[in-house]
Amino acid sequence: MNNTKWPVDYDEIIQRVQDVHPVLYAKTRNFIDGKVSRLSPYISRGVISLPLVLRTVLQKYKRHDAEKFIQELAWREYWQRTWEDKSDAIFSDLKKPQDDVGHFQVPLAILEGRTGITVIDKEIRNLAETGYIHNHIRMYIASITCNIGKAHWWQPAKWMYYHLLDGDLASNSLSWQWVAGANSSKKYYCNQDNVNHYTKTMQAGSFLYHTYDELPGLPVPEVLRDHGLPLLQVSLPESTLTESDAQKIFVYNSYNLDPMWRRDEKGLRVLLMEPSHFNEFPVSQVVMQFILDLSRMVPGIQVFCGSYQELKTMYPNAICYFKKHPLTKHYTGFADDPGYLFPGVTGYYPSFMAYWKQCEKQLKKLS
Repeated sequence: MNNTKWPVDYDEIIQRVQDVHPVLYAKTRNFIDGKVSRLSPYISRGVISLPLVLRTVLQKYKRHDAEKFIQELAWREYWQRTWEDKSDAIFSDLKKPQDDVGHFQVPLAILEGRTGITVIDKEIRNLAETGYIHNHIRMYIASITCNIGKAHWWQPAKWMYYHLLDGDLASNSLSWQWVAGANSSKKYYCNQDNVNHYTKTMQAGSFLYHTYDELPGLPVPEVLRDHGLPLLQVSLPESTLTESDAQKIFVYNSYNLDPMWRRDEKGLRVLLMEPSHFNEFPVSQVVMQFILDLSRMVPGIQVFCGSYQELKTMYPNAICYFKKHPLTKHYTGFADDPGYLFPGVTGYYPSFMAYWKQCEKQLKKLS
């Protein structure tokens, strides 16, 4: 993996935060070569917080100039709040059953990057190699898979999550549902003209080479008819945890890799890799290595592959500290706030705009 593109040095990551240009972001974000922040892997993995990003941006830009970028940060928190409220319900059709489902697998052409849409196939192959794919391309893939190929969204979403450096179960699952119409009022379609415009390509004659009115009524293209389940193997690292008489344990995981968290306190720092979690939500070796590389920013951190309860049993007298997250509900000890953009806006909102209206009230106080 190219660590120049995805640095694992904290100072370089903070520099990336400082380099955010929200005005250019708003103008170009939908283009494949647009001025996006490239912060999503670090936000998803808990290296940096949403409030840190917001504070940094507002030091340089006025709120109205940064509003589109701030909204994108809010989308991530919106998905997290939905997960907190709905729990495992986000892993099934949330608002309504996805309609016109032909199967519950993944088109082989998607898995193998041979849909015939040149830029899509290139980006699918690049995803497997690098762990990154532009958000607009993610939507295109989801639309082709679910709305053109008639696949239920869950297995394809799980496949994409497997490869993403910025894998966020809430954002990924709920976004796929949004495209497929299970978490939105209608399905999202893309056609070849739209793909060409935002990827700066000039392809014609593909199965997407139709008007938006035509696409919903077309039969499944031949290239998308064969389907199967992806082989999502996961390889956990070896445990490096040694015996200790530590009275405090600071528990990190793949969603909390913040090297600044309680850094001046003495205690045992453990990267907890629970097999049960990774068996349910596997990640690729590229993603696993990225997680481990990020964890090394935490001085003295040790890896433990086992359950939280097993860790507690090893250190029965130690006090455990961790950050709140929907995946840490079974942890016991002291739970620190993860850092919310809008701590006063909680619970489930059926639409982002309903959520955003409440967020704006808090945002005005910061400006």
